[in-house]
Amino acid sequence: MRQNILFLARAFGLAAVCALGVALFAAITPAEAETPSTVRIGYQKSSTLISLLKADGSLEKALAEQGVKVTWHEFTSGLPLLEALNVGNVDFSADVADTVPVFAQAAGAKLVYVADEAPSPSAQAILVHGDSPITSVDQLKGKKIAVTKGAGSHYLLLAILAKAGLSIKDVKPAYLTPADGRAAFVSKNVDAVVIWDPFIASIQAQSDARVLADGTGVASYKRYYLTTKDFADRGGATLETIVAKLKAAGAGVKSEPKDAAAKLSGLWSMEPATVEKANARRSYKVGAVTRESLAEQQKIADAFFAEGLFPKKVDAADVAIWTPSTQ
Repeated sequence: MRQNILFLARAFGLAAVCALGVALFAAITPAEAETPSTVRIGYQKSSTLISLLKADGSLEKALAEQGVKVTWHEFTSGLPLLEALNVGNVDFSADVADTVPVFAQAAGAKLVYVADEAPSPSAQAILVHGDSPITSVDQLKGKKIAVTKGAGSHYLLLAILAKAGLSIKDVKPAYLTPADGRAAFVSKNVDAVVIWDPFIASIQAQSDARVLADGTGVASYKRYYLTTKDFADRGGATLETIVAKLKAAGAGVKSEPKDAAAKLSGLWSMEPATVEKANARRSYKVGAVTRESLAEQQKIADAFFAEGLFPKKVDAADVAIWTPSTQ
């Protein structure tokens, strides 16, 4: 338990941990009267829609017309991105996997849900080597598995193991960033990797990796866009523009898959066919967050708590949800 409390402390840059081991955060300052002149957007490699908007400049152009400047900040994965959001180093987080806000909430972060992407269960999976004798999840017992702690793939691993009657204690998790996990798998330093697209498609293009199991029927894999309370209070018009652009970008990826793949190919250093394969497994349907749509967040929180990864139970419904003025 102490190790996991320390992990949460390190992951979210806490200044102190109380005697009970519960992370404490500085209070979010009250909203200022003026609207923001800059929006600092944090994103990661798998933030497809934001990557497209960044590349074509359309979001910057739309916000410039409102007198708002955009700055871009790339992160290796979701946890450090939400750490930056929580301490005020970015104003808006591009999509992170469903588990990441739950980890942030367990550590005491006060974040606001802005929008979500509809489920994409096949866009994260457990991969094994093509020549591996492993053909079922129960055969993962005692095996070394690369996984990114706190990522959606982490919950997928817990859920799939539980379905097979196993727990995380029955395997040897190697907690790595997605890039390092991919490298460890390709070099056969681990028996399996739990990862998400576009990394899945990239690994499949490089090797004869097999999908042992994906999230279908186990973990829906939604992705969320978040902001701070301060920015939600002051930057409503900016958020409305960002969400509108995300919705349009998502629709464009699905209606023009080859065009989207060609644009992302250079950004991701992948062949267009590989990118198109990855995009086919993502919904990219951006919509509003509702209390009802957060139901699986509680299952995720309970699963992590049961494994001793959280110092206390988390009420996944105890969060703020941004509502556009037009709703």
